Amino acid sequence: MVCYKCGCRLSEHDYCTGCGEDVTLYKKIMCMSNHFYNDGLDKATVRDLSGALVSLRQSLKFNKNNIEARNLLGLVYFEMGEVVSALKEWVISQNLRPKKNVANNYIDTFWSNQTRLDAINQTIKKYNQALGYCNQDSKDLAVIQLKKVLSYNPKYIRARQLLALLYINADEWEKARKELLRCCHIDTNNTTTLRYLREVEQMLAPEDGSKNTSKKKTGSGEVIRYQSGNEMIIQPVNGKERKGASVLLNLGIGIVIGIAIARFLILPAIIQGANAEISDNLRVVSEQSDAKTATIDEQQQKIQSLSDENLRLQDELATYEGTDGALKATDGLMLAVGAYLQNPDDVETIAGYMEALEQEEGAEEENRTPSFTDLESKFLAVVSERLGAYYYDIGFRSYNAEEFDKAIPALERAYRYNNTNVDALFYLGNSCRQSGDTDRAKEVYAQVIDNFPGTNRASRSETYLAEINNENQPAE
Repeated sequence: MVCYKCGCRLSEHDYCTGCGEDVTLYKKIMCMSNHFYNDGLDKATVRDLSGALVSLRQSLKFNKNNIEARNLLGLVYFEMGEVVSALKEWVISQNLRPKKNVANNYIDTFWSNQTRLDAINQTIKKYNQALGYCNQDSKDLAVIQLKKVLSYNPKYIRARQLLALLYINADEWEKARKELLRCCHIDTNNTTTLRYLREVEQMLAPEDGSKNTSKKKTGSGEVIRYQSGNEMIIQPVNGKERKGASVLLNLGIGIVIGIAIARFLILPAIIQGANAEISDNLRVVSEQSDAKTATIDEQQQKIQSLSDENLRLQDELATYEGTDGALKATDGLMLAVGAYLQNPDDVETIAGYMEALEQEEGAEEENRTPSFTDLESKFLAVVSERLGAYYYDIGFRSYNAEEFDKAIPALERAYRYNNTNVDALFYLGNSCRQSGDTDRAKEVYAQVIDNFPGTNRASRSETYLAEINNENQPAE
């Protein structure tokens, strides 16, 4: 601990030995800051991140220059998915202590990975979109956006809490419970999570019976007792009810006797008349059946004729579409444009339609109409950069995972959409080389050297190209 006035290291005395300043209160303040820092560290260790946030913020109130507390606060924010808040604390820490500060490593990790920065940006955008959908009462769209947010940042507690709240609003209690339990795994003592979880558990718990009914004999006769809330209700059985039961019994006996009389006296005549009517109906039905049989034969002939006509029209449609697939290609492009107009940030859907457009048979440039070519070029001018970044992200992750069969087509598309991305072309050459396709790798490395001369990637490509050529030379 050093003096705030002269910077001299303080001793056990209540004054500074360098300038003589009274540092009693200053020492107490520093001790309180360190106390709250240690408390925050203990809570963070047991994943009480909410409690750690409170303690660390309190520590910084006493001493804003407590670098350890500020760095730990950034880590807690990061663990809760609050990446922007984490970066803010680390940047402040870096400005307070430019050298020998672990915050420098944290910041460099982010700035060196453009893919991670893009993912953070997408997370913020989609979370804000989800909030907007909630305000517009478009809860289904909000759920979709939040799922995308969590795919980018699974530890984003606020997003999970909002998703759980939407599930609660839709009475999907089990889904809400799963999301809240995941929040508890990240932050064990988050008050918002625990409040939501308590409500969900109450709804999922089996309901206790609120009424217990029983019959007991009393001195005056039979009674019914049941519990209603906190009150016991005692209802006597009325003697008139027993009288009513006797009347019903006598009425039932009379009905049974009447049915027996009808069965033995009236029913035979009714059956005879019904048999005669049935015979007449059978004759009429037989005549109608013959007529309908003739009609069915006629309709079957018409069906056969229509089937033949359908086959002919299908052949004509195939002729109209041709082998170039121009009609299907136009439909695919319209779907991609429609997806962009609906949500410009949904690059995944747009990329899917563009991939389908690539796979259409005969969709070569010479077979497309001028209007189609013009629309495609204008559309690509708008979305090429986003598509290039999307495929580069996929290709780079696949390359790092040594999944070269996935990395190669993704990196090819990334460079096709953005021919200024030297990294996409360079890693494409590396992927081809690692997969054993050295001829393709040589072509790609040569392309890097020609298109990006004087760059680091061009220099490394020359080195790899020379290594390939040396490997292919026969041994003397």
